[in-house]
Amino acid sequence: MTFQRFACSLLASMTFASLAMAQTFPSKPIRIVVPFGAGGVADLTARNVASKLSESLGQAVIIDNKPGAGGVVAGDAVAKAEPDGHTLLLMSNGTAVSAGLFKSLPFDTVRDFAPVSTMGFFDIAIITPADSKFKTLGELVAFAKANPGKLNLGTINIGSTQNLTAELFKSTSGADMQIVPFNGTPAVITALRGGQIDAAVEILGPVLPQINAKALRALAVTGEKRAAVLPAVPTAKESGLPTFVASSWNALAAPGKTPKAVIARLNKAIVAAVNSPDVKKKLKELNVEARSSSPEQAAELLASETKRWGDVIVRAKIPTQ
Repeated sequence: MTFQRFACSLLASMTFASLAMAQTFPSKPIRIVVPFGAGGVADLTARNVASKLSESLGQAVIIDNKPGAGGVVAGDAVAKAEPDGHTLLLMSNGTAVSAGLFKSLPFDTVRDFAPVSTMGFFDIAIITPADSKFKTLGELVAFAKANPGKLNLGTINIGSTQNLTAELFKSTSGADMQIVPFNGTPAVITALRGGQIDAAVEILGPVLPQINAKALRALAVTGEKRAAVLPAVPTAKESGLPTFVASSWNALAAPGKTPKAVIARLNKAIVAAVNSPDVKKKLKELNVEARSSSPEQAAELLASETKRWGDVIVRAKIPTQ
């Protein structure tokens, strides 16, 4: 047998095996590894989608929470799992951030994962106390420029999506602000309401009750468009910063060597689940915009976000861990 015929035969057998696997998939419960604790936005998003996935795939879909180490524990578990589609990773901004934040990882963020589809996007907001003298984002930026180093901007821990969004805000606006990290959202809110900081950058969902209660004021959201729950609040783009865009997102990915036919089967089921009326309704209640994608679009998002946040980390001179 010539090498060419051998290669063609090998390719045909691999294609047949891939298709055969897809036809029998799933053959056991599917596990979604979530790099966050139970009860957060990412966890609840995964659980709502998992419930619908279970119905369409005819197998239980189990959520396995593995928080810690910036998502590295969860990522490592999936990267080393059998590439048969039965173990998935909930990806997020954190996945992209980790690639630039850690000196070394036990996996390659691009090579060792096969993104399947996005699930949802959620807003980040720039907020102040309700009685703040800053009524608009433009006023806050103008003050920071006129008073270098005097405006204190709070976020949760260094390297988080919120913290890096604050760094992006600082570099995009050209204003000299002091970014002050706290150990969690409750501490940020306490400092904001107590006057220890002037403003904060935070995921909108956790602070929305405080905004609705008139205890906090949202100056702007940082997504491409206004938040559906706060239609009167402008975007940062509308507020004089046309290139300042950042939002948080969740996606599902399989181990890197998962057959394309299995990825296609998963994508079809995830897209249907994310776009089902009841899931969209439940995610909207969490202030999450349900949005699916093709595997290629999810991979492009991961690659672009990895580069963008890596650049932010370098510019902010955040030490790698």
